[in-house]
Amino acid sequence: MTALLSPRPWMALAALFGATGVAAGAYGWHGLEADETVREIFQIAVQYQMWHAMALIGVAWRCSVGRKSAQFAAAAGVLFGLGIILFSGNLYVFALTGELPISGGAPAGGFCLIAGWIALGVSAFVGGDNNTGN
Repeated sequence: MTALLSPRPWMALAALFGATGVAAGAYGWHGLEADETVREIFQIAVQYQMWHAMALIGVAWRCSVGRKSAQFAAAAGVLFGLGIILFSGNLYVFALTGELPISGGAPAGGFCLIAGWIALGVSAFVGGDNNTGN
C-alpha cells in the first residue's frame, strides 16, 4: 500500500491511460466501422479516459506533498483507475460488440469517477503542502 502513496505509480498509470486513450481515439476516428451513434459512444469513452488520465497527474502531484494528502490522493487514483476501466471499458466493448460486459458497469464507473474527484478535493485540505511528510 505504501507504494500507492508515491507519485510514480500514478504518473505511470496516467501515461498508460493517456497513451491508450490516444490510440483508442485514433482507432475510433479512423478505423471503427460503425454508425454515428456507436462512434459517438466510443468517443465518449475516449474523452472520459483522457480527462481522467490527466486527473491522475493531479493524483501524482498530491501524493508528493505529504503523507496525509497522499492517502486521499491515492484513494482518488484507485477510484479514477477503476472508473476508467468500468465506464470507458464498458463503452468500448459495447461500441465494438454491441454487448455490455458488466451490467451496470458504466454507471458504477461514473460513480467511481465522481468519488475520485471528491477524494482528490479532500486531499487538498488534509496534510501538508510542503513535502514534510505531514
